[in-house]
Amino acid sequence: MTTTPSSDRKRRGPARARILDAAAQHFYADGIAATGIDVITASAGVAKMSLYNNFASKAALVEAYIDARHEEWLGLYRARITDTSTAQDGVLAVFDAYIDHAAAAYDHGFRGCGLLNAAAELGADDPGRAAVRRHKEQVERILTEHLGRLTDPSAAQRLAERFSFLLEGAMARAGLEGEPTRLLHARGFAAEMLTAL
Repeated sequence: MTTTPSSDRKRRGPARARILDAAAQHFYADGIAATGIDVITASAGVAKMSLYNNFASKAALVEAYIDARHEEWLGLYRARITDTSTAQDGVLAVFDAYIDHAAAAYDHGFRGCGLLNAAAELGADDPGRAAVRRHKEQVERILTEHLGRLTDPSAAQRLAERFSFLLEGAMARAGLEGEPTRLLHARGFAAEMLTAL
């Protein structure tokens, strides 16, 4: 049986997926502004026209990247939530999904939250920033839902905000340090806080 070189296999997949995968790798490792269309098309093994047949502009590609990162995190969270039975476990599943994200293999190392990194490069009125905000708001809503099983709605919202701050601060430090230790500590703090409820 003959084997196909990985570069040939890579070039045969759907162009949109290859472009988005290449963009995700470069946007995360190098930044959005530093990543040109030529780098993405070369990495994806497609012609520039193929990129524009799938994405109207680089901005549209950035939005698709942000949406894909959001769905990636939701997938990690859904995988974690399947093994939970309590509201406390549900809150910790959110932390575990972030830990899983940080522990994933990255070609050029872990650099923190890809969504916040992207938002930092985008203008205040850029649709991509709004997409990042929606993701962070959804994470906080998930926390609120779990915490709502432990306390009244108003307290659940306040606690969810605190857990969000803990999570985002830990993610920022983990990104700076290039490994998930701060997230593991944050999960421990969250577990301690949950025992008081």
